[in-house]
Amino acid sequence: MEPTSNHLLSITRRRFFGRGGVSAAALAAVMREAAGETSGLHFPAKARRVIYLFQSGAPAQMDLFDYKPSLAARFGTDLPDSIRQGQRLTGMTAGQDRFPIAPTRFKFARHGQSGAWVSELMPHTARVADELCFIKSMHTDAINHDPAITFFQTGAELAGRPSIGAWLSYGIGSENRDLPAFVALLSNGSGNPMDQPLYDRLWGSGFLPTKHQGVKFRSQGDPVLFLSNPAGLDAGARRRMLDDLAKLNQMQFADVGDPEINTRIAQYELAYRMQTSVPELTDISTEPASVIDLYGPEARTPGTFAANCLLARRLAERGVRFIQLFHRGWDQHTKLPKQIAGQCRDTDQPSAALIMDLKQCGLLDDTLVVWGGEFGRTVYCQGRLTQDDYGRDHHPRCFTVWMAGGGIKRGHTHGETDDFSYNITRDPVDVHDLHATILHCLGIDHTKLTFKFQGRHYRLTDVFGNVVKPVLA
Repeated sequence: MEPTSNHLLSITRRRFFGRGGVSAAALAAVMREAAGETSGLHFPAKARRVIYLFQSGAPAQMDLFDYKPSLAARFGTDLPDSIRQGQRLTGMTAGQDRFPIAPTRFKFARHGQSGAWVSELMPHTARVADELCFIKSMHTDAINHDPAITFFQTGAELAGRPSIGAWLSYGIGSENRDLPAFVALLSNGSGNPMDQPLYDRLWGSGFLPTKHQGVKFRSQGDPVLFLSNPAGLDAGARRRMLDDLAKLNQMQFADVGDPEINTRIAQYELAYRMQTSVPELTDISTEPASVIDLYGPEARTPGTFAANCLLARRLAERGVRFIQLFHRGWDQHTKLPKQIAGQCRDTDQPSAALIMDLKQCGLLDDTLVVWGGEFGRTVYCQGRLTQDDYGRDHHPRCFTVWMAGGGIKRGHTHGETDDFSYNITRDPVDVHDLHATILHCLGIDHTKLTFKFQGRHYRLTDVFGNVVKPVLA
């Protein structure tokens, strides 16, 4: 072999098996996928896929799931210094002279055989309480939205790392060659319509090969950009164009040996197949009216949270590995009682419907559903406190998420907070622990799913994370 060709081959091999390539674990996963096996990388999986209902802006845990009845008698009194313990504050409340306690205005009741406490704001979620596992002792490091959301998506507060869906695509691949392994769906809430923006990097691939990044589906026009052929171009012409383009890309790959060129070829082919698979996926006309009605009145309106929940079930049954719904509007620094009621109207019925629909389709046992935001809210009021109105600032010390489905204990509550929903008193769970637990349900040892980049072996959980075994079925 001539020296130039030998050098290019060595570059390709090094990139594939070394600097930017597939780890042994991921390569084994690809081989299992090709053989039709989807049991996970390191041990038998309980879940085959994940639907993550991300509530962007941070829901107030004490208004929804973390019931603190003793706060009613403390209305308007200052949060004790012994509870706050010098916790850092955001710039939005650091200048306040007082930190008056704002008890929730909403009633709570126990539901199901599990006796889970759920707010009157979530009547539909209350009906599926026995399917859920509430983790009331979540905590995080970030106190502002962008680093906190980035942390939940990538395991790091700074942008640039692969998202959790990209890690799963890299590690265990897809079960449907005609759809992406990772899909992102966005909706805008009625609580705070001007809420924090969401960036495409939140479902990006970071330093992983770009074929693992999430594909964002749109609510208007083509679900995916450029899915339809331009006017005057038929399917046959498109096929010939892609074949010629693949030959050009292959020639370029032979010259420079960049694996991203092969990724580009593969993505063009996936896009071609999606021209058939995506329109069929997004056409809900075949769904029974009873199923659509289960998700609520907005289920027929593309781009709503309800429509996206229904679409998530359709993606799940077609083998999409990671489906992430982002719903904006939970950042309620003022007018919380009015705004949170709007957010719950957006999300309560569709979230519960998704659980029920997955169960009746036989998919809940191997689908892991996660619901939660990037941090919690303070028990003290931001701004002016009245009998009818209050706001809450960011609170990373404790908040609630719930999980359901594949590998998760049903009707269970994990962790406790103090009487102020301010500090964790039992069984803390951090973001890395949650990620480790999600991967565990999918049959993945979080310490072994790695990718070598710039001389270091990276993983989603960095050098942290413990599986939260008490929440496992």
